[in-house]
Amino acid sequence: MQPVLSPATAPAVIAADLRQEALRLGFSRVGITGVIDAPHHDAFRGWLARGLAGPMAAWLERHEPRRRSASELLEGVRSVVMLATDHATEPSTAGVEQSRGRVARYAWGDDYHDLLRSRVNQLAAWLEARVPGCRTRGVVDSAPIAERDFAWAAGLGWFGKNTMLIDPSAGSYFFLTAFLTDVPLPADDPLPTDHCGTCTACLDACPTGALPEPGVLDATRCISALTVEQQGAISADLRAGMGDWIFGCDVCQEVCPWNRHAPGSHEPGFQPRGGEAALPLAGLLALDQSAFRARFKGSPIKRAKRSGLLRSAAIALGNRPDPTAFAQLAAAARDDDPVIREAATWALGRWIVADVMAEECRGVLESHSAEQSDTSSTSAAGSRPGPSTA
Repeated sequence: MQPVLSPATAPAVIAADLRQEALRLGFSRVGITGVIDAPHHDAFRGWLARGLAGPMAAWLERHEPRRRSASELLEGVRSVVMLATDHATEPSTAGVEQSRGRVARYAWGDDYHDLLRSRVNQLAAWLEARVPGCRTRGVVDSAPIAERDFAWAAGLGWFGKNTMLIDPSAGSYFFLTAFLTDVPLPADDPLPTDHCGTCTACLDACPTGALPEPGVLDATRCISALTVEQQGAISADLRAGMGDWIFGCDVCQEVCPWNRHAPGSHEPGFQPRGGEAALPLAGLLALDQSAFRARFKGSPIKRAKRSGLLRSAAIALGNRPDPTAFAQLAAAARDDDPVIREAATWALGRWIVADVMAEECRGVLESHSAEQSDTSSTSAAGSRPGPSTA
């Protein structure tokens, strides 16, 4: 059953008022599309088939059929309202001091899911009161929907060569929230062209070669995918390129000319927690499980789990040796978590090559090797059959 619209609730009037309400709630920009099927779904399927989805491959392949159409999420949907929220706050952390690890801008503050979910739920309540009987659904990374595809269709930007959605007036530092409804609303037009031109800054700057061609992301090599989603060890050939990034990566956005004058955000929830946009590596390596949970409660960083974050912190120290963190790195080489232990061992090996506390590092590695040998010998001895009593 479709909602009944009166003259006071004509689609154009509702759309205009909806935009104003969305802005009042704190969203930065609003785009509307009547396109229900994801415009570039076949390209997405081709990308999956090429094996480029990286750590998210299993999830994306499992939910691929549901991404094809917004009607999979809301039966009878007539309009997809895409909401952009700017999140950039302080200047870039490029050139951060050696003892700290870099975090992608979107994760500096509190978990954006909570803030945006509250806002979109308020927008849904507003529309349901304005158009009784209408149906709505808000999505903040909580369901399989091609947010960027619908945002493109709604005129919120073009796809950059780094695959990010770029708004000519706002760059690419913004979150996307999808709001579905069965109320038919007048649609916005997609931008007629992209504005990347001949620029290849993002392709040239990616430190791990995760952008093999314009508009294609190889998530098996993407620092953001590896540090946020990858469970387990990170391939050794990618570690040097990670530099000091420990959660996410902004390189392809930092070099984008369209972000030079991107609007900032004064939203308190997006400000760096504790005033720290970059995190102390030694302090991270000292966190046990309970301390990790307490430190990152309500933060996007908790998604990496202790294993992933400390692994990445150890790799960062391998790339940028800091003698003041030696004790914590040496302790991490004996951590109960094998992923953390392996990354710390690798980092100590890098220090030896760089001739930073080389003797001390050798001592840790030799001691660790001896302990492993003793453990293996004890286990082997315990598994031998005892003397026969026959």
